[in-house]
Amino acid sequence: MAKECDILVIGGGPAGYVGAIRAAQLGAKTILVEKDELGGTCLNRGCIPTKALLKTAELVHEISLAPKRGVTVGEATVDMAAVIREKNRVVKKLTGGVGALLKANAVEVIKAEGKIDSVSADSFVTAAGEIIRAKKVILAGGSRTARLPIPGIESEGVMDSSAILDMTEIPKQLAIIGGGVIGVEMAMIFNSFGSNVTVIEAMPRILPLLDCDISALIHSALAGRGVTIYTGISLSKIETKSDSRRLTLFLNDGTPVSADKALVSIGRTGDLSAAGNSGVKHEKGRVLVNDYMESSVSGIFAPGDINGKKMLAHAAFAMAECAVENAWAQINGGAPKKAHLEFVPSAVYSFPEAASVGLSEEEAKAGGPVLVGKFPLAANGRALASGAAEGFVKVIAEPKYGEIMGVHIAGQSAAEIINEAAALMAMEITVHELADLIHGHPTVSEALMEASADALGRCLHLPPRAGGLG
Repeated sequence: MAKECDILVIGGGPAGYVGAIRAAQLGAKTILVEKDELGGTCLNRGCIPTKALLKTAELVHEISLAPKRGVTVGEATVDMAAVIREKNRVVKKLTGGVGALLKANAVEVIKAEGKIDSVSADSFVTAAGEIIRAKKVILAGGSRTARLPIPGIESEGVMDSSAILDMTEIPKQLAIIGGGVIGVEMAMIFNSFGSNVTVIEAMPRILPLLDCDISALIHSALAGRGVTIYTGISLSKIETKSDSRRLTLFLNDGTPVSADKALVSIGRTGDLSAAGNSGVKHEKGRVLVNDYMESSVSGIFAPGDINGKKMLAHAAFAMAECAVENAWAQINGGAPKKAHLEFVPSAVYSFPEAASVGLSEEEAKAGGPVLVGKFPLAANGRALASGAAEGFVKVIAEPKYGEIMGVHIAGQSAAEIINEAAALMAMEITVHELADLIHGHPTVSEALMEASADALGRCLHLPPRAGGLG
């Protein structure tokens, strides 16, 4: 006999489990189907495990700087097996917590591969080891690692971002194909652990989707730590020496790059396997959705990575809440709500950290004149005292009303401070008002206020400059 529910959620990642919990809060009978561990890529193979490794890498980095602060310590050594054990402990605790939350909210969890089998006028039928009939479906399949059609890409020793997180030995030489967020974070980690790291990026600069000043600073930081970086060049093939299993990566100009291991980190694409026979429209590996997170098939909603709008866990949380509330409104009546993704912050957990929200300087200037304010952390008391003076805060605003168009931060606590900027932008605080907001001193966050003042040509802690136009 078929199971029945109000809302069926396929996928237990950030969009899926948050959507299921919100559905239960609204009073919907909810079933969640997940073939793997709860938490999806973020908790199991992405955000959380990488941050566990980054913390260890940060400790190694801090130990190397300790003599400058008068602290004498021995040389740091890394036990990679112990590092992975600690990473796994953190992941297990968080995934267990997700399971407990779902149970506490009376969400039925089925561990199976969920797939929409057919769509009828009044219900959806999905095969997940058993038949489930649902009034509405939340398709939260998440994403999978993108691959390149390069000869040798399937060679032993070539890993994706999931496999590298379980590697218990530190490679002497690591090649990273892709200089985006994942590639940069992995370069920082394994450089700190002692690997000789090479990053290969086809675009003209690493972190090509971020503001150019952030890209330049992180490039400099990596290079300063001994990471070799190739930009504006792609990979033509990978060869393996059978006698040693070592890899040779050939760039398209013929340059060889030797490595023990290689990481493919060229981004992610939507996992559409759960869509089954639903007939939802998709394009370039992404389910097409409207502002209400509904797909082309009425009653099927697709929040999170699967729609490719903002492939970030916190964006998936917001999209999932929107999708579920709209699904419930279709069942019980009510006004639909739009998902507002204009002010979603993003971060790179490098050394130093980098974070952004809104338009880059290049994007903003494409629309006309802008105000640009920039405050270096070398002039910030807390950053300087902490030995973390590398970085800046940049604020971009339109000149007529002072609307803040973008904020970009590189430096200590960037991933935390960017949330203040995102909140202020969402509340339509102007650059004039931000420049007048009193911030605690000494804090790194007061650099946000200082950069706003600089955009207006009235920063008190920088030498005078002519005008405020960037």
